[in-house]
Amino acid sequence: MIRNFFRHIGSALKNLKRNGWMTVASVSAVTITLTLVGVFLAIILNVSKIAVDIKDNVDVSVFVEIGTSDEDTQKLGKELSEIKGVDKVTFSSKETEYKKLTEKLGDTWKLFDGDDNPLYDVYVVTPKDTEDIKTIQREVQNLANVDKADYGGKKSEKLFTMAKNVKLWGTIAGVFLIVVAIFLISNTIRITIISRKREIQIMRLVGAKNGYIRWPFFLEGAFIGVLGSIIPLVLLSFGYSQVYFIFAKNMSSYDLIRPTTLVLQLNVILILIGVVIGSVGSVFSMRRFLKI
Repeated sequence: MIRNFFRHIGSALKNLKRNGWMTVASVSAVTITLTLVGVFLAIILNVSKIAVDIKDNVDVSVFVEIGTSDEDTQKLGKELSEIKGVDKVTFSSKETEYKKLTEKLGDTWKLFDGDDNPLYDVYVVTPKDTEDIKTIQREVQNLANVDKADYGGKKSEKLFTMAKNVKLWGTIAGVFLIVVAIFLISNTIRITIISRKREIQIMRLVGAKNGYIRWPFFLEGAFIGVLGSIIPLVLLSFGYSQVYFIFAKNMSSYDLIRPTTLVLQLNVILILIGVVIGSVGSVFSMRRFLKI
């Protein structure tokens, strides 16, 4: 059995070489479709990650009314921590907020000193579950000495909706692309099989069993899938690393999936898709020629 398996591998490799142009056509179809599938998968996975990161990092900023005494400010902090669904409450004085502002925007914003500071003392309220953020914001707004409680409101909701829509339609597009890939690759391989129908029929007529005939074609399809996945793997491995580092420089708040993690996942997925589509497509394409 092992001897037959290696014989089938040798036969499959010889057939790939002998049917050069058809092999090139099949490999090209696999390469193009797998490249598109890989790009879509990378986009979908990263959009999903960023959407989760955004959702998990939304806090309620509670601005304390100007002129509130230290005692009342501390009392407010205690009340905030007692609200149902609150995980953590962090205080940032107006001096700290002013320092953050000047560090972020530069020395030209150093216009105020001491009591002239127009900023607010702020409590940052972190919810245990982001689904409760609206309820927490409404409760906070009704507390004494609160000037405003904000979590981004409509802007955050629009961002959530946009991320959700991109994820949904990206997934639909990815599934559609995989279906198209299966159709294109299977049909390309079918053309290759049709061009060799005489060879299959002769083998069948001289008494070769269906399994013996199928194995070389099955392995040919698998080899075509592997060969077709090489270029997409190289492009995604190098291309995604470059995109990751560009985003890392320009996005301080959120990160894409690390190349070491995503590239490995995509490589495995693309190779599996290529091998499965190639081998299964070959077997299904030749079924009609085995019925004599």
